[in-house]
Amino acid sequence: MTSYFEQFGAHDFFAKFVDDFYEGVASDPLLRPMYPEQDLAPAKKRLLMFLEQYWGGPTTYSDERGHPRLRMRHAPYQVGFAARDAWLSHMQHALDQQDLPEDLRSTLWDYLYTAANAMVNTRDDDVI
Repeated sequence: MTSYFEQFGAHDFFAKFVDDFYEGVASDPLLRPMYPEQDLAPAKKRLLMFLEQYWGGPTTYSDERGHPRLRMRHAPYQVGFAARDAWLSHMQHALDQQDLPEDLRSTLWDYLYTAANAMVNTRDDDVI
C-alpha cells in the first residue's frame, strides 16, 4: 500500500506546497507577526518536516523536535478566527498551485481545515 506521502508526490510536492504557502504568509499583515524569526526559512522547514511526517514520510520532525503538540506550540500566539481564515486562504492558494487528483486534494484540504480550527484559541475581539 502506498502512503499518502508518496501519493502526493513525496518531498518535492510538500516542498513546493510549503514554499507556495509561505509566499503568501510573508506579506500577510495578520499572520507575519506570528512568525518571530526575521527569515521564514526555519518556519518553512518545521512545517515541511511536520507535513511530510504526518502524511507518512520521514520522521525527521519527531526526531528533531519531539511530539508535534500543535496546540501547545501555537498557544503563545493569539489565533482568532481572522487568523485562521487568513491561514486557510494561503493554504488554499498553495493547494491551488499543485497538480493533485481531486481525492488527494480533498483529503489534504479536510486535514488543513480541521487543523486550522483546532488552533483557534481566542475570539477575534480578544486579539490585541
